[in-house]
Amino acid sequence: MKKRIWKIEYSITLLALFAFMLFMIPTSFSSKGAMYIAKWNEAYNKIDYMFSAMSAQADSDIVKGLKNATSNEKRENLMMLLVKPYLRLHEDSRLAKRYAQHFMNGKLVSKKSFWHFDKLYNSESGMVVGIKDIENENSLEPAFMMLVDMNGVKSPNAWGRDIYGVYIYADGKVRPMGYGWDVDRMKKDCSASGKGISCSHFYRIGGEFRE
Repeated sequence: MKKRIWKIEYSITLLALFAFMLFMIPTSFSSKGAMYIAKWNEAYNKIDYMFSAMSAQADSDIVKGLKNATSNEKRENLMMLLVKPYLRLHEDSRLAKRYAQHFMNGKLVSKKSFWHFDKLYNSESGMVVGIKDIENENSLEPAFMMLVDMNGVKSPNAWGRDIYGVYIYADGKVRPMGYGWDVDRMKKDCSASGKGISCSHFYRIGGEFRE
């Protein structure tokens, strides 16, 4: 009788382990995607808070310099001076290693692309951060955009997978890329056939990660 009970318990244990393995296999990649999305939401909240604090405490000389800067490079350098203390970036944190950026569909982001970032930095938290000036005469349009790679230089280095971004406005407000797009447009872009730019907003409003 004891032997029979032991066999039943043993069989139940094996079945439970088998069911657990079946449950985990199809969701392993989704779990990885969910981890990046969670990290992105956390990073976005910090960036939003950072620019709110900067708007109140920013050095007036730097702000004045931003308004009077005559080139994209000068504006980018001044913006980096503002964000470095908050993102814990240093002069020697400039990314020296080759870092190729890709779209969600796997295509390489060319250096001529609007979405390409030249100046990238390693943060102490293990992320890669980039700042890019946007030439806009309209004050209602974004003045800068920021790239954040959740796991640094590690692959896949692709928009909508481990790369996300925000627009930065002259008044210090930030918005995730894709903000203002309709849902159908975001779904098309945030897919294996799209660029993945709008995933930054799509995931924040409850959109699902899709391989």
